Amino acid sequence: MGVRTGLVSVTFRQLAVEEVVEVAAQAGLSAIEWGGDIHVPLGDLPAARKARALCEDHGLAVAAYGSYLRAGSVDREEIRTAVTTAAELGAPRIRVWAGNVGTADAGVGDRMAVTRGLAELADVAAGAGIEIAMEFHRGTLTDEVDSTITLLLDVGAPNLTTYWQPPVDLDDRTCLEQLEALMPWLSTVHVFSWWPSNNRLPLSGRESLWRPVLDRLAAEPREINALLEFVADDSITQLATDAANLHSWV
Repeated sequence: MGVRTGLVSVTFRQLAVEEVVEVAAQAGLSAIEWGGDIHVPLGDLPAARKARALCEDHGLAVAAYGSYLRAGSVDREEIRTAVTTAAELGAPRIRVWAGNVGTADAGVGDRMAVTRGLAELADVAAGAGIEIAMEFHRGTLTDEVDSTITLLLDVGAPNLTTYWQPPVDLDDRTCLEQLEALMPWLSTVHVFSWWPSNNRLPLSGRESLWRPVLDRLAAEPREINALLEFVADDSITQLATDAANLHSWV
């Protein structure tokens, strides 16, 4: 199936939905992950339908609904609303956060709450044929690989997957080791080049990381999303350059 390239809409929070679609299409990308904060707010079904229709008009797929739900602290009504919104959007998965505390600071109760929350999210989403995918992110229980895999195994839902993105200041070799460990559950990679810390570089600034990452994704027998995010200076011109590099490496 190979690698499907795309854009995370929150990369351009300042742009209207129509403009985000135009930018992605002009860059030759194939899909958009729509954010629940600005472009497709939770429960805003007309916005979801509009984004879906615009994507269809431009030959773009919807990669995911990027919700900001935090497993363990959302009620069932919010979950149902997120699933309904994602279904209207035509999104095959909903991105969620694994709680609001990092692994090192989490107690047993924190982990139990997040595990139960993920199980409930996955259960409700399964009824609509939708995946739940955890963001791989600091300050949550997916801030490192072992904790992420523990959540995936403890929940044990076939529609629970994970994202991956390069953690701040992690070297290329360790990033590739993380990617390999998560590969059985991986649905999406958020693609950006930060170095050092969260200084945004052109994507080519970490070509030594992204070429082997993309080679590894391409070796999988299923489709995995590689979605551009956090472009330098929030620049549309930079996105076009980054997308061209991404495509050449894929």
